[in-house]
Amino acid sequence: MHTKGALKKIYPAVKYLILLAVAALLLWISFRGVKWSDFTAGLMSTDFKWIAASMVVGVTAFWLRALRWRLVMLPLGIKIKKIDAWDGINIGYITNFAVPRAGEFARCGVITKKSGLPFETVAGTVVLERGVDLLSLSLATLSVIILEWDKFGNFINREIFHAIESKFSVNLVWVAAALALSFAVFLYIVYRFRESHPVLRKITDIAKGVIRGVMSGFRMPQKWMFLLYTLLIWICYWLMSYTTILAFPSVGGLTASDALFLTVVGGFGWVIPVQGGIGAYHFIISLALASVYGIDQTTGVIFATISHESQALTMLLFGAISMINFSLASRIKKGR
Repeated sequence: MHTKGALKKIYPAVKYLILLAVAALLLWISFRGVKWSDFTAGLMSTDFKWIAASMVVGVTAFWLRALRWRLVMLPLGIKIKKIDAWDGINIGYITNFAVPRAGEFARCGVITKKSGLPFETVAGTVVLERGVDLLSLSLATLSVIILEWDKFGNFINREIFHAIESKFSVNLVWVAAALALSFAVFLYIVYRFRESHPVLRKITDIAKGVIRGVMSGFRMPQKWMFLLYTLLIWICYWLMSYTTILAFPSVGGLTASDALFLTVVGGFGWVIPVQGGIGAYHFIISLALASVYGIDQTTGVIFATISHESQALTMLLFGAISMINFSLASRIKKGR
């Protein structure tokens, strides 16, 4: 029993260190061969007025995400304040810098504590929201590939799909089919033995709570507003990329469509489960700039650093403010 307890305590730390090591490795690969003098000179050439504009747009995207998430939660029967959804979004972002993907749990915890809603139900609204985000990223990727196949399609095909298949010697279609089959078998086992096994019963209860949260999205009174918020969020993401292009003269030849491509590619960098996208974002953006546009490694790394660090600074700043606000509000509530 003591051994199992010790392993449970050690596992999160080991997982954290492994992901941190992956982030460090990707950073090292990205910065390998970059001269510090060239890097600092590139930073000094940046027009930080455009970076400030990018950060303002980023904060706007945070607010839009909070409003959209609140729309999903409203049908659950308890009125959620806008400030609570805002704090939840920001606290989720800053948590991801400590523990990858833990931000989703953190923001659910904020709403659970504020509203009294079951954690699983709130988690269901996040599942729905993230599902829409994944669908949006897929549609944006497909649009970029179709509209600019000669420029972008070859990069995705060569640098991502072929690289994975050649490195791991696997066919991605067969891998996807095997994962789908395994998931189907798992669902059958849970359903078949849910009444006789306490762990499976607990999984079923959690699934029911998540489904309830997901279904709340289909009862939204303002579905068109949800879609509008989603569109505006992606416009903000695109503007963040475009303003960064305007801020950095060395990539000044890139256009608005190029900004959309970098938005899509950068989205995959943020999705990779490392602390705050560190390393992964730098690697994939610099790789895209080199492969598609022939931009040298130093310039690509500088651009990726400016883009990532400005977004990260915004997340950390507003995450800290929301954590303070949430903590003060909780203390005031306890003091009553």
